[in-house]
Amino acid sequence: MDEGSAVEVYSGGAVTDAKQIPVSLKAAVTQMLRGGAILEVTNVEQAKIAEEAGACCLLVTEPLHRGISRMPDPSLVDKIKNSVTIPIMARVRVGHFVEAQILEAIGVGYIDESEALALADEENFINKHNFRCPFVCGSQNLGQLLRRVREGASMIRIQGELSGSGNIAGTVKNVRSVMGELRILDNMDEDEVFAFSKKIEAPYDLVAQAKKLRRLPVLLFAAGGIVTPADVSLMMQLGCDGVFVGSEIFECSDPYKRVRGMILAVRAYLDPDVLAESSCGLDDRMAGLNLNEGGINQFAHGGA
Repeated sequence: MDEGSAVEVYSGGAVTDAKQIPVSLKAAVTQMLRGGAILEVTNVEQAKIAEEAGACCLLVTEPLHRGISRMPDPSLVDKIKNSVTIPIMARVRVGHFVEAQILEAIGVGYIDESEALALADEENFINKHNFRCPFVCGSQNLGQLLRRVREGASMIRIQGELSGSGNIAGTVKNVRSVMGELRILDNMDEDEVFAFSKKIEAPYDLVAQAKKLRRLPVLLFAAGGIVTPADVSLMMQLGCDGVFVGSEIFECSDPYKRVRGMILAVRAYLDPDVLAESSCGLDDRMAGLNLNEGGINQFAHGGA
């Protein structure tokens, strides 16, 4: 099967053997999200606002509730999928390959194996090579990141604080850590790469590939505490390929204006005039999502 026909079959959902979908093709599918913002939504109204504002993809989640956090109700995913034209992503618990099978069966575009939900398997992540659907996984350092890629992840979400805290410090720390390790790797002698891969507990071939590319082999999106256009620009200027924005962004009097401002910021992150205009007149209730709501104290004690 050539790559062009593989894309056609994948788009039509006709492939029954996941191994017919090469890793490179799933990575190419995620490349369509580069330079975009993925908006977390909990209902059809939010989904329509996000699409109109220019989101590249929607992450469907259910409102927070007590007890075990699982994948969203398939009927909610289906309802939102039928109300918009942009790709849909949904979360599954770490290691819960059956939840992933269900989401793939109902036709989501991407699956997020997320630590934001309860753990289903404390020892094993999903073997993402067994699925047609591209996977997103969370990481906090380069070693973790490349281990998830070895398991089949097509995109990495660098996570600081979980969505809702409004504190970006953990995300900045982890993004800077990964970018710093990549710079160290870039300046290494070839003979040093073996020891470096062992030190960070990452597959040697992926470490060598990152050195050759001078970047990560997959997309890197930032998540956690990103609630303003300035936050978005910071993540992009630090080297990320895009951002995840939590559903708390809709908790203001004019959610379209705030969402639109953040999407403009991800597209024009080097233009201070656009950033200034996008930051003007935003509802200050979002400022309540700050350090006193699980931010710096949680991060300081390793809660992220």
